[in-house]
Amino acid sequence: MLPLSTLVVAAASLATSLSPVQAVTAGSFGDGGNTTVSAMMLFVGNSQKVYVLDKAEGNAAQIDDHPAWGAVWDIDTHTSFAMDVKTNVFCASGMHLPNGSYATFGGNGAITVGGNIGSNTTDGGSAASYDMTYQDYDGRKAIRILNPCTDEDDFTSENCQWFDNPDVLSMQKERWYSAAEPLGDGTIVLIGGFVNGGYINRNYPNVDPTYEGGAAEPTYEFYPANGTQATIMQFMVKTSGLNSYAHTYLMPSGKMLVQANYSTMLWDPATNTETDLPDMPGQVVRVYPASGGVAMLPLTPANNYTPTVIFCGGSNMTDEMWGNYSWPVIDTFYYPASSDCQRLTPEPTDGSTPAYEQDDDMLESRTMGQFIILPTGELLMVNGGENGTAGYSENTDTTLEYGQMPYGMSLAAAPVGKPALYNPNAPAGSRWSNDGFDTSNIPRLYHSSAILLPDASVLIAGSNPNVDVNLTTYFPTTYKAEIFYPSYFSSSTRPVPTGIPTTLTYGGAYFDVSIPPSSYSGSANDAAANTTVVVIRPGWTTHALNMGQRFLQLNTTYTVNSNGTIVMHTSQMPPNPNIFQPGPAMVFVVIDGVPSNGSFVIVGTGNIETQPTSAAASLPTNQLASTDATGTGSGTDSSSTDNSASSSHTGAIVGGVVGALVVVGILGALIGICLSRRRRAASRAPNAYAMSDPKTPAFNVNYGGAGAGVAAGAKEGLTADPYYRQDYNASSDWAQSNVALTAPTSPYQDVPRRENGMSMDVDPYAAESRMSTSTPDGGRRQRY
Repeated sequence: MLPLSTLVVAAASLATSLSPVQAVTAGSFGDGGNTTVSAMMLFVGNSQKVYVLDKAEGNAAQIDDHPAWGAVWDIDTHTSFAMDVKTNVFCASGMHLPNGSYATFGGNGAITVGGNIGSNTTDGGSAASYDMTYQDYDGRKAIRILNPCTDEDDFTSENCQWFDNPDVLSMQKERWYSAAEPLGDGTIVLIGGFVNGGYINRNYPNVDPTYEGGAAEPTYEFYPANGTQATIMQFMVKTSGLNSYAHTYLMPSGKMLVQANYSTMLWDPATNTETDLPDMPGQVVRVYPASGGVAMLPLTPANNYTPTVIFCGGSNMTDEMWGNYSWPVIDTFYYPASSDCQRLTPEPTDGSTPAYEQDDDMLESRTMGQFIILPTGELLMVNGGENGTAGYSENTDTTLEYGQMPYGMSLAAAPVGKPALYNPNAPAGSRWSNDGFDTSNIPRLYHSSAILLPDASVLIAGSNPNVDVNLTTYFPTTYKAEIFYPSYFSSSTRPVPTGIPTTLTYGGAYFDVSIPPSSYSGSANDAAANTTVVVIRPGWTTHALNMGQRFLQLNTTYTVNSNGTIVMHTSQMPPNPNIFQPGPAMVFVVIDGVPSNGSFVIVGTGNIETQPTSAAASLPTNQLASTDATGTGSGTDSSSTDNSASSSHTGAIVGGVVGALVVVGILGALIGICLSRRRRAASRAPNAYAMSDPKTPAFNVNYGGAGAGVAAGAKEGLTADPYYRQDYNASSDWAQSNVALTAPTSPYQDVPRRENGMSMDVDPYAAESRMSTSTPDGGRRQRY
């Protein structure tokens, strides 16, 4: 890996030499290549790479003689290649770590072709530790860690690969669809989840809302383990059934907003104290599988960094309509999603009582719509459908045969291909718009994803409402990626700032960011007055969520020089790490609504520890130029028509590389905690992990690449769907999987497990084990 100083100098040189934006059409979709595996999960590792995760399934792409379900996508070239992941990541959660690494938590048991339980069964046949065909391992307790790498690194080295060995590093409990939220010291809280899979997290009638006979996990735990046993969160019991991927946001007080089902609370992680907040108006459900779009609005000096969370879309299906672990009662694909939006300020600073506030309805109803916070402070809504919910099934309680399901396994329909823009500062009644936006012809439904790229475009990928790879069903497994270019791509000049540091502290001395006159047009004084410096964490995205996504505007003043150079005097982060937790982020400079490329920074010390804070230094007063200083940029060029996907404007990306910044140990000292596994009477479905019990379908289904063929004709009265049989996924690269059916049993399952379960006593990226360990390799990465 290159020395940090070399990378910083190279980034600065790149920033100076590349000011003009390569021409693309604002509001359009560009070709993002393909992602090798279907993009159920995404995160931006650094200025060069986006990492992609899929569930274990029969992808045609192979690695180490088995189907791949991990990949890395290159931001500049839009190409990708497979990465090996050992355990099944299906519906895991994920989060950044303070040093710029990333972790994923949990998943599903080992599966085989068609989503069926893998060959080496456990738990009385209701789960599997390994499958000989797909060669995946049980991921329900797994903690996987990745140190993002760049082209200067050797991607074949262990340091650039996923660390994925639950015998060395794992959670106390099995979790599928758990929530993950970091605390102010970088510790991650893991909340709730299924144990073994299903549509919603309950039996019906719901006589055991705590454990559901062993199928629900109502506890929370911490990563790294801090000696605390996994403890029941009563809110998970209260919201039983509709509490998967609970919405969680750390508040300035250190308490956490938690929202699930139609209930809301503030939770104190230090004391496990719950404070009820008002219910969601109209009992609209926003968590999976209703999957509303949820985000924290920008934190700014104007709102005193007071968090407000917006909830849009989801479903107002009544309780009985949701069904149980197997499938919904109703035909969800006919049921309109919600268009309702609500705001909530959980900790108002004016002494008022927290209350939901009605916001503007969306332009259309959406389930699985996803908010992406742009550098302008606006929120882009992408993906989703107008009808139904997330999840997949071979039937409902209304349509009993797979052959009669109008959209294959999909429980949603009517894809929304046109993005919409939400302006939180616009007057009520005028906050939503989609003017000038193109419509994608690629449906992005269940298992779609989207994330902000360093050049401020948005990567959109995935969609796979199928139990296994299926390329010919109504809504097929999708590998093609797109890039959406927001309206600011109409500008032919973008800011090229210098002086952005590689680390930000919580309070302390301010820093100066210099902006040359070539970065803007018009009056320098006006440009300075309309310049912001913002910090964005794009988050870790899956299932219409961006876990960890936050936007914070730094406090600034400015000096305008007579030559047109603008110097932004910029405060460090507010001296409260609960407002913006430690870890990787991007800094953008925005002039008149046009952002620079993002510069990668580490917020905080890079360690999991109490973050040092200092009082914020006073900023100089604003100084205007006494002359008519002007910018030399060429301003806006809305006539640009070059929409070439092969020419990526992201070559102008500025910033240090997160992977190179990371020279600290990934975690600090990890203290293991091994707990005896709770044995509960299993009421888990014995045949599958899928959203439904896969009975023999009404016609032959060829999983693992070729797919099931088109579902039976739409029911009478269905509107013709313009997405049906579009050629958006055609590629000779995605032929039927040739997975070997005679794969030998892997030695992975033969690694001796500790008597009482799993351990967290090593740091896989430390030069030496941080604690003594009894593992045969002394705590180093297992070799497979």
